[in-house]
Amino acid sequence: MSAFKTLFKQTFIYGLATVLPRMLSFLLVPLYTDPKVLSSPAEYGEVSVIFSYFVLFNVILAYGMETAFFRFFNKEDDKEKVIGTTTFSLVVSSLLFFTLALIFQEQIASFIDIDVKYINLVIWILLLDALVIIPFAWLRATQKPMRYAVIKILNVGLNLGLNLFFLLALKDLALTNEVFNSIYRPNFEISYIFIANLVASGVTLLLMASFYVRIKYVFNTALLKTMLRYAFPVLIAGVAFSINETFDRILLKELLPRDISDTQIGMYSACYKLALFMTLFATAYRLGIEPFFFSHSKSENPQKSYARILEFFVAFGAVILLTVVVFADVLKPFIVRSEAYWEAMWVVPIVLIANFCLGIYHNLSVWYKITDKTKFGAYISIVGALITLVINILFIKTFSYKASAIATLCAYATMMLLSYYFGKKYYPIPYNLKKICLYLIVSTLFSIISFYQFRYNYTIGISLLIVFLVIVGFSEKQQIKQLIRRQ
Repeated sequence: MSAFKTLFKQTFIYGLATVLPRMLSFLLVPLYTDPKVLSSPAEYGEVSVIFSYFVLFNVILAYGMETAFFRFFNKEDDKEKVIGTTTFSLVVSSLLFFTLALIFQEQIASFIDIDVKYINLVIWILLLDALVIIPFAWLRATQKPMRYAVIKILNVGLNLGLNLFFLLALKDLALTNEVFNSIYRPNFEISYIFIANLVASGVTLLLMASFYVRIKYVFNTALLKTMLRYAFPVLIAGVAFSINETFDRILLKELLPRDISDTQIGMYSACYKLALFMTLFATAYRLGIEPFFFSHSKSENPQKSYARILEFFVAFGAVILLTVVVFADVLKPFIVRSEAYWEAMWVVPIVLIANFCLGIYHNLSVWYKITDKTKFGAYISIVGALITLVINILFIKTFSYKASAIATLCAYATMMLLSYYFGKKYYPIPYNLKKICLYLIVSTLFSIISFYQFRYNYTIGISLLIVFLVIVGFSEKQQIKQLIRRQ
């Protein structure tokens, strides 16, 4: 029992440290969409594109070595050799990238159409973030969850605090204090956003610097080659997933006319953040339940438990979907502060349903994790990425960000269906398809009716939500009775 207690305690801590960085991007939306901070959606669009490149290059600079580190740290007897080899590889590759990127920053800025002053800051941030990949992995591998969580949370808190300081307080302080006046620059808001990120990343590296002092730099070429072979499919899957998650912003910038692209991206990115309610639920649920998947894989008939877990997820997720859609226009002034962004509210139900499908996909993916057929995860992610690219490339010029939202939905829905299909073939799980499809289809249908047919009519929207809650309550009445009895 104590082992399970420790497991769930660590899962909660790691989950908190993982969810909070996602929360940071959500918490900053009201700040960035305030016209007193960033004057237009175009400026927020520029920030969103740069953060999209962050997601892609963070994956590339890690090139699957974090996952490889966990695999070989637990597999090899000589732990120091694994630590030293992985660390040496990441440090050399990161410094090589840093050097080349600084040399060619002008060309990079011209190629991706982003101001070189932002590129310079981005290069430094990417370097600092890459240098803490293995130190953080080491904390997890050696079961130091509290230190891991404290540093992660400090990074989020510092980043948030500096954003508030630079974007809200500094201008007023500069009027009364010479020190603050010396660091204040007018029309410097976008740079301040990345400076806040840079400082937070620098402090994080300093807190992890002791790792580089205490380890033994034992390098083994044969081990590195083996780890790279293991890491390559992880890299491919990671790149594919980053394409699904953020590459639409990059394509919007490339394919739309220059005079409107940043504005369209800004509106789309801001309204997209309303889907974070679903994303946070799915992420927290996955982090909490994945240890259960593995710990029960050898028990008698674990498939029955896995099937029930998915039912719970779909039930809760469907309620969150419909609730957010019904009250989306009530929530939007608190999250997306300026009316200049609200034109893109059209995408909210689409991206919510898309992220709901992604959450179901992660639950369905238990089959290839349990059976060590993780290559299927890469294959499915690649299919999703191809769908994202094809739909965006074909339709962005005609439908702008609406094409991007629909592409996301098509990609994640396809990944969900593919995972179910292959799971049924290689690791059959007795999912209650009637109940799951009932929740998914009815919540989706009600969301579409509420938002696209009766938007602002809260009598109908709330009525549909109540009807759906009654459906869920009736379907789950036996489980509810059992929970009441246990209480």
